[in-house]
Amino acid sequence: MSLTSIASLHAPSVMDAPPSKLPKRAALVSFVGSMLEYYDFFIYGTAAALIFPKVFFVNVDPSTASLLALLTFGIGYIARPVGAVILGHFGDRIGRKTVLLFTLVVMGASTLAIGLLPDAKTIGSAAPIILTLLRLLQGLSAAGEQSGANSLTLEHSANSNRAFFTSWTLSGTQAGAILATLVFIPVASMPEDQLLSWGWRIPFLLSSLVLLVAYLVRRTMPETPVFEDIKGKAQVARFPVVALLRDYWPDVLRVIVCALIATVSTMTAVFALGYATSKFGVPRSTMLWAGVLGNVVALFVQPLWALLADKIGRKPVFIGGVLGCAVLLFPYFMLITSGSTIAIFAAAVILSGVVYAAPNAIWPSFYAEMFEARVRYSGTAIGTQLGFLAAGFTPLVSASLVGEGPNGWIPVAIFVAGCCVASALAASTARETHRADIADLGKRRA
Repeated sequence: MSLTSIASLHAPSVMDAPPSKLPKRAALVSFVGSMLEYYDFFIYGTAAALIFPKVFFVNVDPSTASLLALLTFGIGYIARPVGAVILGHFGDRIGRKTVLLFTLVVMGASTLAIGLLPDAKTIGSAAPIILTLLRLLQGLSAAGEQSGANSLTLEHSANSNRAFFTSWTLSGTQAGAILATLVFIPVASMPEDQLLSWGWRIPFLLSSLVLLVAYLVRRTMPETPVFEDIKGKAQVARFPVVALLRDYWPDVLRVIVCALIATVSTMTAVFALGYATSKFGVPRSTMLWAGVLGNVVALFVQPLWALLADKIGRKPVFIGGVLGCAVLLFPYFMLITSGSTIAIFAAAVILSGVVYAAPNAIWPSFYAEMFEARVRYSGTAIGTQLGFLAAGFTPLVSASLVGEGPNGWIPVAIFVAGCCVASALAASTARETHRADIADLGKRRA
């Protein structure tokens, strides 16, 4: 389905909605769409850590199989910069909402196909090859999702609450992670033979239901007044990426480095899951429930951080949360490797639910406000997705760095903490934008 054909399906039902309701509507649309996108993305990460080594990489030793499965997880991030350029171009050329519908369709179709994919025992080496190609499609879709949703919500919001409403895009990713984990918990408790033969497919097949809900909600959202204004004034860039790299390359570089904070997310969601269960005998259900608890707490905490950012600014909240993550990574590992269920739950709540929630809530507005409307989609998409490459390969890098013994996690913690410090330093060079009018965002200073 092309972008043009998707555009023709838009329903006009909310075009007449009162303007005061549109920020809430945009936040809901972004929340639900991101929930689907990251439900699909998180079930892949969980399956890569627990299932795929035994299903798609059966002709190698277990350690190599785990590394190959984590490699496919990282490969999805390779497609993201490519998708960011393509989808960012169309998002800044034809509008935000059309591209966002396209990303839903691509993500939903590729995830459903993974659920139907025969395993390596059935079709041999073709299975991991097809799996990798489908993972690339997932990455292509995800590249345009958050940036488009952020632009859509930001441009429908008032100046005084942009961070709050835009934060709901990332709350959608938390909801997707919660939903994915809740689906995987009963699946992971199945007998091993049933789990590896057909049980693991259930979460992937259920994504079609989430896709239907997300599509029905998203297709009724109008285009943003900011984009309609520049379109009406014939100010849409012919080649947004060219304009972006010519006028905003320092901001793109800044976003790339700031986005390194995402290494915390993939380290906890993927690497720590496999590390604690395989090396320290922590039950899979304990780690999965800890992830649910951390994300549930983040659902409530992230809007509060965003409200604070609307009051005191983006930079102090973002930088404070990033540096907090760098410090807390070390006690986090000590707690999850202790074997204590209470300690593991506390680690998830403190790091993922509270501290990481700060930069996670703020970056949608923080990054988007660095760019003017005509290159906003491209700028946030390209900047974040290049930065997210590090996050995508964090599980693989972590698995390569981890040492033997109870303190083998220390090199991993140092690596991720280093990414956090780099992110904080980049953020410190940005302009503060929480008091700027939306029409003035991204305006180049003389």
